[in-house]
Amino acid sequence: MDNSNLERLRQLAARGALLALADYAKQDETFVPVKDPRTERWHARVDACEFELLLTGPKFWDVRQSVGGGGAIDLAIHLFDCTFKEAIRRIGTSGL
Repeated sequence: MDNSNLERLRQLAARGALLALADYAKQDETFVPVKDPRTERWHARVDACEFELLLTGPKFWDVRQSVGGGGAIDLAIHLFDCTFKEAIRRIGTSGL
């Protein structure tokens, strides 16, 4: 993967990345953001793991694990608990 594609993945909205990577993802329509009005809360399942994520642009925060990051690569690493190379492979198969 070249640098331009890596940069594109780092800028990609977390919402789109989550929808492409997760087995199941649903936005919590009742969530009212406190700090940034663009923030959304999502519930997702990847393999057998459940996640509650706050998403704002390319950034994400896992509410249950108190871990965050930015971009599709960081999100894939977090969701699949994998290496950078494995995250790139999974992103490639997701169509992102």
